[in-house]
Amino acid sequence: MKIMLVDDDPDLLAVTTFALQQAGFIVVQATDGVAALEAFAREQPDLAVLDVNMPKMDGFELARRLRSSSQIPLMMLTARSEEQDVVRALSLGADDYLSKPFSPKILIARVKALLRRVGGDTDQSLAAGPLSLDVTELALRGLPQGPVRLTPLESRFLQLLFSYAGKTVPTDRLLVHVWGNRAGGNRQLLKQLVHRLRNKVESSPSAPRLIRNMPNAGYLLDVTGAPSAFDASVDD
Repeated sequence: MKIMLVDDDPDLLAVTTFALQQAGFIVVQATDGVAALEAFAREQPDLAVLDVNMPKMDGFELARRLRSSSQIPLMMLTARSEEQDVVRALSLGADDYLSKPFSPKILIARVKALLRRVGGDTDQSLAAGPLSLDVTELALRGLPQGPVRLTPLESRFLQLLFSYAGKTVPTDRLLVHVWGNRAGGNRQLLKQLVHRLRNKVESSPSAPRLIRNMPNAGYLLDVTGAPSAFDASVDD
């Protein structure tokens, strides 16, 4: 599922993003309310975590605008815990309120609880064409050779491609989603990961048909005619 995380603190944004990604979520980032509105319209997240104190548009106004057009769960994330702020956030339609500082584990638990409350499926399973990705079990299914076991890094890479199947996912976004800030923009890491993954899932890794490289842009999951793109005799 997709979480929109809005905070103008780059360190906190990096830490919470990585924690949510490790928990199997796709994270959409924004550093102010205006950018968040644009990201919301573009990405259609399943839940939003909003900081209160932000430039251009604070979290209260952002919550009001999001709630006017959507019923997704909203969590306010702020250093302020005064009663009037809590009351204001809830009156604007927020579903939960978490004060800083906080443990990433607490944030993840509260996010999962909110999703369960609205009937969201916190089991991470994605489908694209004849293929399905089980993020919990680290398995890619729907290939003629049977399920393929994945490493956590391979699973996170495919998770983003599945979420945007048929569209190019920028290299930098893939790096952040797979490794967080640890990758440091090292694109060679991504190339090595793709090479290993193609050897698992492509019938001809040197001429890939499923995981396609889009020059100077990123990678794309192409599931058109996916079953015929694989050799059923390849071992799992």
